Amino acid sequence: MLAKCNLLRPPTSILTVAVVLGWAPLVQELAAQDCAPDNGGIDLPAGFCAQVFADSVGRARHLVVAPNGDVFVALNASRGGASAAGVLALHDSDGDGIADLRKQFGERGGTGIALHDGHLYFGPDDGVLRYRLAAGSLEPSGLPETIVAGLPDERSHRAKSIVVSSDGALFVNIGAPSNACQEEDRTLGSRGMDPCPELERRAGVWMFDAGGVGQAQSDGKRYATGLRNMLALNLDPLSGQLYGVQHGRDQLGQNWPDLFTPEQSAEKPSEELVRIEEGADFGWPYCYHDPEQDLRVLAPEYGGDGKIAGRCAEKAAPLMAFPAHWAPNALLFYTGTQFPERYRGGAFIAFHGSWNRAPLPQGGYNVAFVPFQNGRPSANWEIFADGFAAGDLSPRGARHRPSGLAQGPDGSLYVSDDKGGRIWRIYYSGE
Repeated sequence: MLAKCNLLRPPTSILTVAVVLGWAPLVQELAAQDCAPDNGGIDLPAGFCAQVFADSVGRARHLVVAPNGDVFVALNASRGGASAAGVLALHDSDGDGIADLRKQFGERGGTGIALHDGHLYFGPDDGVLRYRLAAGSLEPSGLPETIVAGLPDERSHRAKSIVVSSDGALFVNIGAPSNACQEEDRTLGSRGMDPCPELERRAGVWMFDAGGVGQAQSDGKRYATGLRNMLALNLDPLSGQLYGVQHGRDQLGQNWPDLFTPEQSAEKPSEELVRIEEGADFGWPYCYHDPEQDLRVLAPEYGGDGKIAGRCAEKAAPLMAFPAHWAPNALLFYTGTQFPERYRGGAFIAFHGSWNRAPLPQGGYNVAFVPFQNGRPSANWEIFADGFAAGDLSPRGARHRPSGLAQGPDGSLYVSDDKGGRIWRIYYSGE
């Protein structure tokens, strides 16, 4: 059952003073915010409400919220450049929970976005840019600086997710350009290249200096390897530890039908929540995680039969496994106090949605939650927000596809969508 928010509206004079002084978070907490009749088209647990903070914004990828409540969204242009690209800044001037002022800057599409030390970091497919922001400003004070340039962006998994730590370390996901490093990518029976040359510049997380200008990939450090595509990458703010949720490989059954049934191919491999330590190797392309056995096993391209672990026994293990092919695109650790206590310190994961779970139904297109304690999941995952696809769980048919997550200064959860261009603000009403 959808919750009905029933907050009392404070005197108009209080709201007016708050707006004039720019206390956006306070305005959001004070203003009356009845739940939309359909929560903006999504389903939430009892006690939670959702508003459409902004709509029809374009291909909204990752997003971040400033301390004053302004929202910055990474836009990735559609094929052919029909939609806007760059960064979209959104401001709610009257505190009703809906953005009423928009500013767009930059011309290049991208996915990653972060705020650090008065700067907005933005990740196009081949590097990282940095804009200087004045406090409370929706637009940068000048042209962007190039922090990192020349990152590989050919073929698949070009999007760069970025994270900046409090001490100025810049982490960048550089996804693999192939499915399993085959001699002929996604081809029936094609063997894997061994060693895989793609690991030299891709399929891992690199670390750079967030304050350094004009860096190349060679100026950074390969922080972790064997990660096929780590779009859902983030730090736990409480511990400073880096985590991610990996896009697992595809087409076990299509490329190796003697070893895997179509149903097995739909259910394997896991999408993996991992703790990313410096120097860790998670095994791609040689290995994948089998959810049925709860074991990292040798890939068929490298002589595996779906059962033996082989060299994969030494690779870093996941903390938690999720259904295959759900496509995790964003990870957020909740540090607010607005949500009930069980959510505090836990992880939200935005699943973009699958395309290759046939003959089983497609899955994902939701936001999941994982309780955490002492740096590890403390209970099983659960679906937190659903209904984004509006009944058609397919990349073409889905109305919305979750892509980014951010936490507002009042503890609200923001969710972006790169299919319909909608941004939701989810908050707890207690009703």
